Amino acid sequence: MTQFGFYGHSMSTLTGAGTSRNRTEAAPRSRLVSRPLAVVFLCASCTLTSFDLLLSVTPMDAAAAGAGSAGAGLVTGVLLLGTVAAELASSGLIRRFGYRPVLAAGAVLLGAPSLVLLARFPVPVIALASVIRGLGFGLGTVVLDTLAALLVPPDRRGEGLGLFGVFATMPGVVALPGGVWLAGHFGYPLVVSLTAASALVPLAVLAWLPGQSKGSCSPGSPARQPEPTTGLLAGLRQIGQLRPALIFATSTIAAGVVVSFLPLASGISRNAAAAGLLAQALTATVSRWWAGRRGDRVGHGRLLVPALAIASLGLSSLIWLASPIAVITGMCLFGAGFGIVENATFALMIDRVPPAGLGTASAIWNLAYDSGYGAGPAVFGLFVGLTGYPVAFALVGLLMLAALPAARRESGR
Repeated sequence: MTQFGFYGHSMSTLTGAGTSRNRTEAAPRSRLVSRPLAVVFLCASCTLTSFDLLLSVTPMDAAAAGAGSAGAGLVTGVLLLGTVAAELASSGLIRRFGYRPVLAAGAVLLGAPSLVLLARFPVPVIALASVIRGLGFGLGTVVLDTLAALLVPPDRRGEGLGLFGVFATMPGVVALPGGVWLAGHFGYPLVVSLTAASALVPLAVLAWLPGQSKGSCSPGSPARQPEPTTGLLAGLRQIGQLRPALIFATSTIAAGVVVSFLPLASGISRNAAAAGLLAQALTATVSRWWAGRRGDRVGHGRLLVPALAIASLGLSSLIWLASPIAVITGMCLFGAGFGIVENATFALMIDRVPPAGLGTASAIWNLAYDSGYGAGPAVFGLFVGLTGYPVAFALVGLLMLAALPAARRESGR
């Protein structure tokens, strides 16, 4: 659920390690996880759990309310629309109010509106609640991504951000398919209650987080003059930020389609859909951690082309929706490719900004994530009725290949 300049420091640390062998004593490595960073991990897990629990359940609720596939895509689309709106404002809000107030506001906005699903409301009310939840999610994710980059020790940033990626994606392993399973077996109220409770956990641990945006400061570093910050629009004009973000957006379009429509697809059982979502989330988590470690050694840009090809192949496998084996295998491939793209683009964008630009880089990467996640289901819901689910899924898989030329440019940098 995250991209800034620390991976470059990790790579230089690794290359410098070879020359240090001639020294009689190597410098001790920094402690990887401090208490504030552990709190960030906890908050990220709870925030993503709240988001993922309802991600596939809310479209099911909208469809049950008579909205059809278009309404199911709409509720996911407006959820991500609210997220994008919050991310556009997040870096300015962080600079003005600090990390704690913005994270607290995000927690309340994410958790409280979910209670709407306890009653059977019409689709417009569900959509409004989704917009507000999206605002909360957008604020929370930008704050937590930025704090993770600031709090990881400089000599272990590649490893630390990979670990943060595990905590950020693990909720999808349990909560994304778990929400579908719980709703089918125990009803919506239990899912909604868990959603609200997990969203509000950050309120209990705010005291252990930094209160103000420090820009160029990190734990243990000496005080120095703050570096000039980069605004969101200026960041979007930098090809080193924009190109990885666009590559990532093609993948998030596909991811949004999968989580919104796989449980609704005709010809697939609910158990097979839940298993597919579980497979996708699990492989994305493992591959994101692997990509962080591997990218430090060979370069993050070199991972993008094979990752896009693997993810596209996996999604295209859904043309055989009637086969649970094809669905689960395809979701494993898609999850593996998506996790690599997720971490590699984040790392590339981090590597290209100074510490004072972390909030902006985080906001741009999250914008790519959530705009694709929202636009994909909204458009997919409009044309799936014309093509049918198998063909529509395969077309989305082919769409990912449109990013290959940009990925090849990143590989050559």
